[in-house]
Amino acid sequence: MHEFDEDDDTEATLVTLTIGEDEANQRADQALAAMLSGMSRSQVQRLIKSGLVHLGGAAETTAGDVRRVLTKASDVLPLGTVLTVELPDPIASEALPEDIPLDILFEDEHLIVVNKAAGMVVHPAVGHATGTLVNALLHHVQDLSGVGGTIRPGIVHRLDKGTSGVMVVAKSDAAHAELARQFHDREVEKEYVALVWGLVNNGRRIEAPIGRDPHARQKMTTRARRSRSAVTRVTWALHLPGVSLIRVAIHTGRTHQIRVHLSSIGHPVCGDSTYGGIPRRIAPHLKALSSLQRPFLHAERIAFTHPIEGRRMEFEAPLPDDLNQVLEQLDAAVARFGYKTLQNP
Repeated sequence: MHEFDEDDDTEATLVTLTIGEDEANQRADQALAAMLSGMSRSQVQRLIKSGLVHLGGAAETTAGDVRRVLTKASDVLPLGTVLTVELPDPIASEALPEDIPLDILFEDEHLIVVNKAAGMVVHPAVGHATGTLVNALLHHVQDLSGVGGTIRPGIVHRLDKGTSGVMVVAKSDAAHAELARQFHDREVEKEYVALVWGLVNNGRRIEAPIGRDPHARQKMTTRARRSRSAVTRVTWALHLPGVSLIRVAIHTGRTHQIRVHLSSIGHPVCGDSTYGGIPRRIAPHLKALSSLQRPFLHAERIAFTHPIEGRRMEFEAPLPDDLNQVLEQLDAAVARFGYKTLQNP
């Protein structure tokens, strides 16, 4: 195990890390990316290049600054190596309003339901301080900033950056607390549309715990030592040669859950570069899939109980143009090769 200590008495934020068994004998950038939550290898490489990573603990600076700068990202770090990292200033503690268009499906005084565009990050984070759904909501909704925290006001669930689709956001503390409870107690119904590689049958249930990948902190895995239960179920399937168009219901809401679960059973989401959804070779009748700029994953439907009025509500977001175009091109190509199509299964 590694230690993770912050020294708040210094002008910069210093983090002291000790290489543990999981990170031992790896490249420095790979080991640090695994240990520093939210940092990619490229970000770690920039820290090393800037001279912000040192060998030795922060306390050693009082003894004549004996720490040595780590100069190479490729250096292999043995078990027990102590490192001190100077982290850059964190992002602002409060998100700011931005005039960004929103596709609003429903709104009242308690909540707002939106159709999130692909490519939009839900809330500010490292590398995404602006242009997020939260920034757009703060411009659209008056007094949202006090609901549920300054960085994630109103947010009770998330969609990945590359995933489009329907989301519900709270506009009051009471609505936020009740919606959060419904998500926690698994009373919210969430259904997605995905195009995946291979043949996946309707009714397939995937029950496998998900946790952070110790070797790549930006990824999740079903093989993590520390994990949380997760259940995914295929509720509808249509098969084309080489791929399946499916609807998926999730009974939990783990990070990257659908992408990780489908990849774990050998059927990654088409276009998902993180979890194996971009193969080296694509059959001629499936060439349309090479135009995908993101995972073919869309949050189509959500159903929940109104947090104040108590009535059951259901909303759907239509499949966006970029995914529809891929399906149309795929369907036409499949027909040319004499296979059954989406229109004529």
